[in-house]
Amino acid sequence: MSENHKGSNSSSNKKEEGFIKGVSKEANDLVHNTVDTSGKIIKSITGEGGLIGKTVDSSGKIVKKASEKGSEAIGKTVDSSSKAFKSLKDKTFHKKK
Repeated sequence: MSENHKGSNSSSNKKEEGFIKGVSKEANDLVHNTVDTSGKIIKSITGEGGLIGKTVDSSGKIVKKASEKGSEAIGKTVDSSSKAFKSLKDKTFHKKK
């Protein structure tokens, strides 16, 4: 459960993501950190190799994947909406002479 997912707090990524994508990424990071921390706590009490530990690992992976897919969907929606708005704006306000 100590897997790191892509993109968490990367300071090399200077590109502005926008408010909605940024919030989505932060929420995704929160879910991942919560799953990891709760998994560590449960496994420290019940033991690493038992059935409960394996169940925690499996359910944690499911929750993380669901969170990642939701974040991806939000990002794609924001990108599509931005492109559509820009195209509409360009067609409306930039008439050819």
